[in-house]
Amino acid sequence: MAPLQIERIDTFPLLHKLTKAYGDANGYKRYRTCFLIRITTKSGVQGWGECIDWLPALEQVFQYRITPYLLGKKATDRLTVVKEASRWNKRAAAGVSMALTDIVAKAAGLSLCNLWGGQQHERLPVYASFQSYIEDEHWMDGSLDLIGKALDRGFAMIKVKIGGRTFEEDRRHLAAVNKTFGDKMKIAVDANQSYDLATALRWEQEFAKVPQMMWFEEPLPPNFVKEYKLLRTKMCVPIAGGENQQGAELFAALLQDQAIDIIQPDIMHESGVDTFRHSLMLSRTFGVRVSPHTFDGALSRLFTLCAMACLPPWSKMKGEAIEPVEWDVMENPFTELFPITLHNGMVTLPDGPGIGVEPDGEILKRYRWDGLQGCD
Repeated sequence: MAPLQIERIDTFPLLHKLTKAYGDANGYKRYRTCFLIRITTKSGVQGWGECIDWLPALEQVFQYRITPYLLGKKATDRLTVVKEASRWNKRAAAGVSMALTDIVAKAAGLSLCNLWGGQQHERLPVYASFQSYIEDEHWMDGSLDLIGKALDRGFAMIKVKIGGRTFEEDRRHLAAVNKTFGDKMKIAVDANQSYDLATALRWEQEFAKVPQMMWFEEPLPPNFVKEYKLLRTKMCVPIAGGENQQGAELFAALLQDQAIDIIQPDIMHESGVDTFRHSLMLSRTFGVRVSPHTFDGALSRLFTLCAMACLPPWSKMKGEAIEPVEWDVMENPFTELFPITLHNGMVTLPDGPGIGVEPDGEILKRYRWDGLQGCD
């Protein structure tokens, strides 16, 4: 393997103003952003990574902290380098970890899956993830229209939002989704930590009417461990969550208390590829499912899919060997940054070295943030 000393770091902050705001219980999105990094070694091998945060903050941390530290380091010292970078900014460290992993795999002539021991699943299921609310009194009609379009694209699983409207409005929305599409697709709901225990429990009788329910995501704040444990015993559907947990040890606490059925780590919210993969494997150790959160980036989703492809099956049931991964279907040009094959809600991974694909150069040029446009 040629020397892999880091020579250059390029950043690609991208910004897209939405034509119409959409959102969840946390509020409305009026733009979508993406922050890519490209690390180049002296031998010419390049690796791509992705971070999520406020664009000006990421630009500053890379310019004054991360880039000066990385120059001259060896990509093969990934664990040491990422650990040090995470002291300054964990989300920046996640992007660095991806890029260094990509470099090492390319230098070895291996795909990510082969670097990690081999792909155990030829195709992986994904579900269409929606931001259900718009600033319109007819938001339910808009939601149903988007779901219908996802069905036409071949998706067989969806996730809709609750918790951002009154319980009654959200109840009617879920009932409409079930009535219109219930015999055509599986459904998950995400409350974004909106409820107390009493309100979360009100959903039990509603979920009982939706036999194809996949899970109830983040009904409560994650520190409500006792309430999660009680809720889990009362619900007819699995309880999921954990997208903001930073490391396997935090998931371990939830799992040891038997407070959750499905863990949902996010590679961009952890401090690197390796810690993320530890969280995935924790699901197999505890005998629970894992369905990673990956709404905010195409490259992070590609890394996530590759990591899931290397996981052993969670079940012997036909069609249940590997859990689904989130797929953003809202207005977001960055979803197409790293092209991979999606057909009928199933993904086939690229098999080239490293991540196996290059980003779309036209998207990089068109949406490049100039540092002046507002992104707050």
